[in-house]
Amino acid sequence: MADVSTLARPYATAAFELARDTGTFDQWQRALDALAEVARQQQVQFLLKDPRVTTAEQAEVFIAAAGDALDRHAKNFVKVLAQYRRLAVLPEIETDFTRLRAAAENTVQAELRTAVEASDAQRQKIRAALTQRLGCKIELHCVIDPDLIGGAQIRAGDLVIDSTVSGKLERLAARVTQ
Repeated sequence: MADVSTLARPYATAAFELARDTGTFDQWQRALDALAEVARQQQVQFLLKDPRVTTAEQAEVFIAAAGDALDRHAKNFVKVLAQYRRLAVLPEIETDFTRLRAAAENTVQAELRTAVEASDAQRQKIRAALTQRLGCKIELHCVIDPDLIGGAQIRAGDLVIDSTVSGKLERLAARVTQ
């Protein structure tokens, strides 16, 4: 079977082009996020492999589960995916769509990982520094990870800045063992 990203790419591109042409990026993002979440559920994965369930029934399950997140275009999209047995690749379609949208909007998804919640001022300062360094809009997602002990880790595309206590301890341990 073909690679999942190869299977997902044309569908993500089609959704992206429709969203771009109609100015409905947010609506499509919301729909694809909801559909990808449905596809990730273990019960749904079993349903997709069950030969007794028709593709039309699979589509109806996805449409019902995603609820109000889908407009008529997204519902038709689900039906096409079901017809070609591509519902299982919805998480990859959502990822590709998000990447295409970010490139079109000159936006980078960045993750700020801290041991305790960062203040609004700290988040704004980090967003401003990343905007200046990368030359694009930054969409900052904050994650609290108590395992970091202290400090912060920032990931934006290929850029990783690790000033966490646990990261510093790991680097120190690596130097000591050399």
